Amino acid sequence: MQPLLDTIFASIILTGIMDNIRVGLGQIDVTVGDLDGNLRKILKYIELAKKLGVNILCFPELAITGYPPEDLLLKPSFIEDNLEALAKVSNATEGVTLIVGFVDRKEDIYNAAAIIHNKKLVDVYHKRYLPNYGVFDENRYFQSGYRAPVYKLGGVIFGVNVCEDIWYPGDPTREQALLGDAQIIINISSSPYYVSKVKSRERMLSVRASDYSVIVVFCNLIGGQDELVFDGHSVVIGEGGDIIARAPGFKEELLVADISPSRVFRSSLHDPRKRKEKQALWRESKQAEVIEITEEEPLRNSRPRIAPKVEEILRPEEEVFRALVLGTRDYVTKNGFKKVVIGLSGGIDSSLVAGIAVEALGKENVIGVSMPSRYTSSGSITDAEKLSGNLGIELITVPIEKSFSAYLDLFTQAFSGKKQDVTEENLQARIRGNILMALSNKFGWLVLTTGNKSETSVGYCTLYGDMAGGFAVIKDVPKTFVYRIAEFYNNWKGKEIIPKTVLEKPPSAELRPNQKDTDSLPPYEILDPILKAYVEDDLSIEEIIALGFDENVVKRVIKLVDSNEYKRRQAAPGIKITVRAFGKDRRFPITNLYRG
Repeated sequence: MQPLLDTIFASIILTGIMDNIRVGLGQIDVTVGDLDGNLRKILKYIELAKKLGVNILCFPELAITGYPPEDLLLKPSFIEDNLEALAKVSNATEGVTLIVGFVDRKEDIYNAAAIIHNKKLVDVYHKRYLPNYGVFDENRYFQSGYRAPVYKLGGVIFGVNVCEDIWYPGDPTREQALLGDAQIIINISSSPYYVSKVKSRERMLSVRASDYSVIVVFCNLIGGQDELVFDGHSVVIGEGGDIIARAPGFKEELLVADISPSRVFRSSLHDPRKRKEKQALWRESKQAEVIEITEEEPLRNSRPRIAPKVEEILRPEEEVFRALVLGTRDYVTKNGFKKVVIGLSGGIDSSLVAGIAVEALGKENVIGVSMPSRYTSSGSITDAEKLSGNLGIELITVPIEKSFSAYLDLFTQAFSGKKQDVTEENLQARIRGNILMALSNKFGWLVLTTGNKSETSVGYCTLYGDMAGGFAVIKDVPKTFVYRIAEFYNNWKGKEIIPKTVLEKPPSAELRPNQKDTDSLPPYEILDPILKAYVEDDLSIEEIIALGFDENVVKRVIKLVDSNEYKRRQAAPGIKITVRAFGKDRRFPITNLYRG
């Protein structure tokens, strides 16, 4: 606790005391279903916030239960236990106003925010817009709210809403700002990550702030939950759309900021839009619901001002790398594993996965396995050895030649008269999958698979072979982006961790003599844009061809994508980093004859 306090106090300016209210954004990593653990973390941050003189402290959406709780919400005991945890949180709020996400139970259940002051539950806000697209299924579980209250804390008026509520340009933010005269809108969120979402989300929040002349306080979750990663980047945005404070991404943080509600009034005097929209709402006979928390003014004049902290937004390669590290760490540790095992082929994919695993778990918790066959080049063997040495991880070598020969002998009669083909190639992959799973069973290591999005899109992977494992780290990373992240990783480390030879050699599965990926697939520089257009952007065959791609190539790629849904349905879960990932995001029928 003390080092964190020291870090925060180091940013305090001891001069220039101002008439501000102090808000705290508890950007925390919680675990779905770990009500006791989540409670302990929330209580820890409450005590820290008190020591820092925070007036209003907020935590993310469903912070008590973890997000998304999915079908745990169908268990009445889970709902009741979450309410008991909320009561314990309430008892710890002496001297502070708290906003925290939980599941409310009335005649139905609601995704809710509790507004608590000085051990008293003042009100409960129910989320109005329930997302039911992409990875979201909130309509499956929750009832929608309808209110747009504001809360008066002395001379400060603030509104509270939840995640999706602020993504819409109108209510409830409009009602809270215009009818309720809110100076601050506090949005608690569990907004999952995909590449470059941080910038687009902040643009939206800045528009809300400037449109309604309010200060927006956006508190976001961080952490990995199955396929999802929550990036944090909690932010405070001024009424003109300017960034006042921003928390770092992919790490826990108590972001503390002093904000001046009086600046909102000054700004609104110069903005006739707010006045005109308010008149329109009055004509609709709408009225504000104002709930008074206390008439007492928050203590804000007798303390030094905290310097605004504005963390930089990362470049895409670093952003995705940190998301993959966080998602891997949380999946492994939250599910009770300590060590992971990775098949190291000497290729770019397994090399990057090994680097991510080391950053997530420490080199002592990562084991590499080299499984050379008759087709494995000497360069691939030495590349795997060099990578292991650079990372400082243990490398186990298990040659598969004897097993492969035994399988070929086993099928001599059954395959009589048949030429060797992909069957024999896949036998090698499945032998390797068996070896990795045996090590997993014997030592309790989690197998990390190494397939990328480009390969899994078109089925360039083997069921029960290289697809075998517990977690697919780069499952949603296109092959061309794998190279970009690998180059970033080497630059970030300041040395050649992933060998240059790995980065430069043509990709190959090495399951037959002189094999190259381009024997079966278009070059990845062509394949990846086609896949993005079809999988993520939902363009038709004709629209993709119109982008300048060869018609035959486009039709072949799309046929491969559609016909390999059965493989992807059996794949290990992996981290979502693109706008549309396979799995929860993109749900296509396996039995499907539509082509277009």
